[in-house]
Amino acid sequence: MNVYDKIYIDGQFVKPLGTEELELINPVNKQVVSKVVLGNVEDTFKAIEAAKAAFKTYSKTSVEERVEILSRLHESLSQRFDSLTEATVTEYGAPITVAKMLTQLAINAFSHMKETVESYPFIRAAGTAKVRMEPIGVVGVITPWNANATHLANKIAPSLAAGCTVVVKPSEFSAAQTELFMEAVHAANIPAGVINIVNGKGEVVGEELTRHPDVTGITFTGSTAIGKRIAVGAAANLKRVTLELGGKSPTVILDDADFTKAVPLAVRAGFINSGQACLAGTRVLVPEKRLEEAKRLMAATVEALKVGDLWNEAAVIGPMGIRSSSKEFSAILTRRSKKELKWLSAVQAVLKGSMTVTMLSQRCFPM
Repeated sequence: MNVYDKIYIDGQFVKPLGTEELELINPVNKQVVSKVVLGNVEDTFKAIEAAKAAFKTYSKTSVEERVEILSRLHESLSQRFDSLTEATVTEYGAPITVAKMLTQLAINAFSHMKETVESYPFIRAAGTAKVRMEPIGVVGVITPWNANATHLANKIAPSLAAGCTVVVKPSEFSAAQTELFMEAVHAANIPAGVINIVNGKGEVVGEELTRHPDVTGITFTGSTAIGKRIAVGAAANLKRVTLELGGKSPTVILDDADFTKAVPLAVRAGFINSGQACLAGTRVLVPEKRLEEAKRLMAATVEALKVGDLWNEAAVIGPMGIRSSSKEFSAILTRRSKKELKWLSAVQAVLKGSMTVTMLSQRCFPM
């Protein structure tokens, strides 16, 4: 069994001072496959201190120096494409095609930001004034479990491009992806203290990042409830906060659309990443006069979705990533009355003891 017992502070792999362990469950067979040792508040203090010290020199780097660092990170992460993809499949049950896409997005984040920073106007005119864009300081980065490596890259790359240093609290459920990411950072020979990564719980590491006065910015992707807590906590020090929160995203199909193309695309948008995505289209709005046509096409699309072997390129749906998600889904189904929901289609498959259920429903609202 793998035990992830390293965090990354000031350019070094170190043992966390925290001693709490979290068991990580394979979502396919529900077996414990690894453990992660969680960092504590003191670990977070040390990471913030390292990032603050590094900011003094890193904030003064030239565009050319930052471009070189982003290039090295792109190259280092590219060399770990297969390992990161495998970790994404096994850690939370992403189908292989989704895992490959997420890994490539993580790698591309550094090349895209490299191109952006090369042409970005750090000094610009505003009337007769000259405005200089400067780094804000230490940025706290908090990522979700459903695409951990992708979010790490998408948040770290722009921070480095701007001249900021970072302290990262990755999802504690994504320890394999995090360790591979730490190895890529170390291999890229990034200046000590610029990137610091502490595995830990949100209420411990995340809370400290939110309230610590030496952290001047927070970037978070996750639930709306936690986003509200971060916004409240960050307000005490007037931190700059970027929140990417969950929501209900409707896909609107207009009357003149080709429903044979639009409806299957809308269904696939809803089930992207097995439905475990903040950008998933969870509702489809169609003209009432074409409702029956839309329902028929939706049901047929869902029935045709491949549910099963995650390593099969044709598979679209995998298991739910963490235990709490499965429990929440079951609770939602229990709460819904037959008057509210009409099930249009359901597909299920057994994945080595893990039941995956894909459902499509029509909910009727009084007008």
